[in-house]
Amino acid sequence: MGSNCYCYCYTYGHNFYYLVIFVLAALLAYKTVPGTKKLKKLVHLALHFLTMLLSLTGLWAVWKFHDERKIDHLYTLHSWLGLSCIIFFSLQWATGFWTFWYPGGSRSGRAFLLPWHVFFGVFIYVLAIATSVTGLLEKSIFMQSAKMIGRFSTEAILMNSLGMLLVLLSTLVILAIVSPGTSRIDTYRGSSE
Repeated sequence: MGSNCYCYCYTYGHNFYYLVIFVLAALLAYKTVPGTKKLKKLVHLALHFLTMLLSLTGLWAVWKFHDERKIDHLYTLHSWLGLSCIIFFSLQWATGFWTFWYPGGSRSGRAFLLPWHVFFGVFIYVLAIATSVTGLLEKSIFMQSAKMIGRFSTEAILMNSLGMLLVLLSTLVILAIVSPGTSRIDTYRGSSE
């Protein structure tokens, strides 16, 4: 069972799909969750924390899978992007927690850091998409090299379609983030929470 679990995590994209799905929900929390700004902030923080835990679990599973199969670590662009993504994501979460939640920075400090927090949040999301797409490409190349799938097989078309859908999804998410909404109006009016 253990080895199959690692193989499953590795074969089906492992940790970066957590970043793509849960971060999508967390990034849009301010625009989609009804209620107070404090509730929206809590949902945003909690979804990101869950994402971090799942991503670290996925990273551990991949590392264990590579060790069991005697596969080298960190030799592909996908692995470098993925490790960078997890490191940046963890730093972003810790900074956001410290500045915007507990103990919380000063009002001017939060106001200064907010645009950078949003920018790096979007950057990390795009990095997660790039990692996912390069993971699909890497898997496709490995499977074609091993003659497991053909060039225009159903699996290859499915992986390419999934990659294109990820790019489209990220475009729509970024558009939703940068488009003006009620939460931005509240922020501009000087809402304290």
